[in-house]
Amino acid sequence: MYEYKFVKIDLTTWGSKPKEDYQAIITEHAKEGWRFIQIFAPATSGYGAASYFEIIFERPN
Repeated sequence: MYEYKFVKIDLTTWGSKPKEDYQAIITEHAKEGWRFIQIFAPATSGYGAASYFEIIFERPN
């Protein structure tokens, strides 16, 4: 079995840049035994850009 963790990263207005350093988040979670799986971007909003994305991690239970 695996456990999963979802980390939400908000994007700046117009979805141009993440508000946090996603590379640092992935590195820190790896040190805690989490394996990076995917970055998920939800459906876009009315103006054509996502307002956030989620980083998905897994690790064995």
